[in-house]
Amino acid sequence: MQIHRFSPSSTLIIKRPLYLWNLSIRSSVNGGFFAESLETYSFMRHSGIHGNNFTFPLLLKACANLASIGDGTMLHAHLIRVGFESDIFVQTSLVDVYSKCSDLPASRQVFDEMPTRSVISWNSMIAAYSRGFGVNDALKLFREMLGVGFEPNSSTFVCLLSSFADPTHGSLFQGLLVHGCITKFQLHNDTPVANSLMQMYVNFGQIDSACSVFYATVDKTVISWTIMLGGYLKAGVIAKVFDIFSQMRQDNVVLDRFVFVDIISSCIQLGNLFLASSLHSLLLKTGLNYEDPIGCLLISMYSKCGNLLSARAVFDLLSEKSIYSWTSMISGYANSGYPKEALRLFTIATQNNIRPNGAMLATAVSACAELGSLSMYREIEAFIQPNSVASDCQVSTSLIHLYCKCGSIKKAEKVFNSMIHRDLAAWSSMMNGYAMHGMGEEAINLFHEMQRSGIKPDASVYASILLACSHSGLVEDGLKHFKNMQLDFGIVPTVVHYTCLVDILSRAGHLELALNTIQEMPTQFQAQAWAPFLSACRTYCDVGLGEVANRSILCSNPRNPVNHVLMANLYTSMGNWKEAATLRSLIADKGLVKEPGCSQL
Repeated sequence: MQIHRFSPSSTLIIKRPLYLWNLSIRSSVNGGFFAESLETYSFMRHSGIHGNNFTFPLLLKACANLASIGDGTMLHAHLIRVGFESDIFVQTSLVDVYSKCSDLPASRQVFDEMPTRSVISWNSMIAAYSRGFGVNDALKLFREMLGVGFEPNSSTFVCLLSSFADPTHGSLFQGLLVHGCITKFQLHNDTPVANSLMQMYVNFGQIDSACSVFYATVDKTVISWTIMLGGYLKAGVIAKVFDIFSQMRQDNVVLDRFVFVDIISSCIQLGNLFLASSLHSLLLKTGLNYEDPIGCLLISMYSKCGNLLSARAVFDLLSEKSIYSWTSMISGYANSGYPKEALRLFTIATQNNIRPNGAMLATAVSACAELGSLSMYREIEAFIQPNSVASDCQVSTSLIHLYCKCGSIKKAEKVFNSMIHRDLAAWSSMMNGYAMHGMGEEAINLFHEMQRSGIKPDASVYASILLACSHSGLVEDGLKHFKNMQLDFGIVPTVVHYTCLVDILSRAGHLELALNTIQEMPTQFQAQAWAPFLSACRTYCDVGLGEVANRSILCSNPRNPVNHVLMANLYTSMGNWKEAATLRSLIADKGLVKEPGCSQL
């Protein structure tokens, strides 16, 4: 608020009573015209009238919404001069404006200097601590509030529970204590309080507790339903997301854009095209437009369902294409196996004056990696600033993958070593690169370095480590890591892990142990594990074990041509021409055709 900007000589001073000025300021603030409300007060001051305890809270609210600490402090100084520094409403507004301008010490100083306080004053200070996730300070102030005889209201608990928005700054036990206080003051049936409780439980991953609060809430709002949708989505229980959505429709709850964000995100995880089309039709019926993030999510949804034509149709219908919509469509092409289309669209985006961000660049680099083409990368290299390689994890990780895929392991190491912050994907990508190049020792050393840095490995990292052990003949290390990932981190082996384990044993000549491993693994994983075993049988000229494998294949997966071809090749390598011819005739009679190899070049 620049009070000094206007002078009587340059501005027509309008004489009007204080209440009319106040009405004008209130209208501007309520309409969201915060800067205009401050301008109005400047005119008001030059007409010789200053505000009162009605004016100043409105002006301070405007400063808070503008996050303008400069205007807030100027207004604070002004209201002191005109004698309103001790008014409880004005002081409460000062507490709020300083906290929203990220000056918590000033906010607390105003609060401590208040001669009298109301429940609203206490709520404002609790809210100030909650904005900074100061759970302990907020709870301490809440206890002080109770100690001096103030009874909390629903706003008190809404403010208090908002401090749990980031669970790392609080504990579930503290949240349970707040829930107990809510029950004590009989505010558990208050809808805003119930919504805040649900959100707190969702933040801590306690979806069942959130569900209990939800079904106990009588007057559910669309916010209540949306919190539960988001909670089940976050927990990965997609079936429950659609159950809640069905209940919403049965109860005729008005669907807004936040509901569709959650439900489309759930559909992306399922990848069901029929469900995606039905959801899109419902979206059109509600009259909601394709503004971000809905447009981007629709593109991702159709891409995940394998319908790139519909994804592109949604993209083309967007009246204004943001960088996020361009990135979604480029990513759709790249992730669906169309890297050339992804790079072509990237070029079109840059020609439309779209300045690529980290996500778009990472997607484009990944497309180059799929093509195995460093020459294509040079076309987008101009958009990658040297500092972004060091600071942007997505870009750096994609570059590591690209260089490893193109055989430039030293360049990949250079990018990895230059990274300021490394996430799990970056470590995994570098380990996978070492694995592809048969550098098992380097991969394992990097794995230990990652653990020392405090990063917890996931299933993908262990897949890279087992692959490295396989390509480098590190049998004991491979067995150890396969065991440790289950015992130390509770990672359930997937088909990738089992196949790597069979490959490790088979390459080292431990064929009987590899066969036992296949027979003991889950049935649904066995089909893919036979290939490395049969290849090893050919290498070690063991027809007997190969025939044992072939009998199992004929029983469990008789229509897989790959394993039959491998067995025929084993017979051929051993000079068993009759058996090889019989097996190839079987392949021909059943119409089994091995998918031919292909090249992007």
